[in-house]
Amino acid sequence: MQARLLLEDGTLFTGRGFGAEGGSVGEVVFNTGITGYQEVLSDPSYCGQIVTMTYPLIGNYGINRDDFESIRPYVHGFVVRRHEDVPSNWRAQYTVDQLLKEYGIIGISDVDTRMLTRILRQHGTMKGILTTGNERVEELMERMGTTPLAIDQVARTSTKSIFNSPGDKERIVLIDYGAKSGILRDLTKRGCDVIVVPQDTTADEIRRLHPDGIQLSNGPGDPKDVPHAVNTIRDLLGEYPMFGICLGHQLFALACGADTGRLKFGHRGGNHPVKELETGRCFITSQNHGYAVLDESIAGTELEVTHINNNDKTIEGLKHKRYPAFTVQYHPEAAPGPYDNGYLFDRFLQMIRDNKEANPERPRQAQLSETLRGELQYAQK
Repeated sequence: MQARLLLEDGTLFTGRGFGAEGGSVGEVVFNTGITGYQEVLSDPSYCGQIVTMTYPLIGNYGINRDDFESIRPYVHGFVVRRHEDVPSNWRAQYTVDQLLKEYGIIGISDVDTRMLTRILRQHGTMKGILTTGNERVEELMERMGTTPLAIDQVARTSTKSIFNSPGDKERIVLIDYGAKSGILRDLTKRGCDVIVVPQDTTADEIRRLHPDGIQLSNGPGDPKDVPHAVNTIRDLLGEYPMFGICLGHQLFALACGADTGRLKFGHRGGNHPVKELETGRCFITSQNHGYAVLDESIAGTELEVTHINNNDKTIEGLKHKRYPAFTVQYHPEAAPGPYDNGYLFDRFLQMIRDNKEANPERPRQAQLSETLRGELQYAQK
């Protein structure tokens, strides 16, 4: 089955199709990971994107039940140099081709992914259309031009209802903007009582859950497409300790008065060097984002830059100067990528404990008595 990838600048790639048949429009991006294609396919942050893998062999270890980062893949297309349809690994249960067929996702192989990546690096990410049909190039260009890129990816990927992953330690409300399963795994293995809530949950609804801390998840798209999330974070800032990851980091920055902007071709891969300014230590990180907090927008806010990217010096971490809150642009839960940054979850939990010690809660009985006295005084009036 022939497949074609057409970029908005007119560049056409012809290859062999696998997965589903049909056509799909999306933002064409590239990921530099050598392994982890299953996690990439199932990362909700790729919703709306046609993902190119720069590593030349994809599919050689198959797909298994354990390495998904969400309940289903959200990519709009998959581009590889060579697709291996006979995997060899004891964990493999089925193939990439079968996974893409199951969820209606088009794949294309036998493409010069090196050339494609060089184009994206030089000109930036761009819209593309992936098809297995026989339409003329002019028809594909017209279809691509009249199909807008998605701006509702957060709503598409977020949970639609609240659910709980019980634990006997700190209660964490995880706001799901398209959260990877790795975040939930890292919190639950530390004993946290995690309540996952939809992306449009209000500040008052979160308060009624009586959290000890709030986790702002990763997610797809432009942070400015979800202004309600910015307002919710602003309302809760200072009331509870916060830890933001990726999109959560960008939303937190917007809530604090900073600004975000689009990167030329983004950071997507498992080997991005990040410098922690306090210690001077360099961490190798897993990243997946097309937007970043603008350095010049930090002045005049109560934010302090804690980490920078050693490649392009973009902001990779922030903390609030007054409130117990910090964020990172990269993925401490990895999946795929190095697990070196998991200590940030421990730092978050220690922040919660320190905040509790510095601000002890009044006994529940005293709170109830005060409420009852207020109600009685109101009734007497």
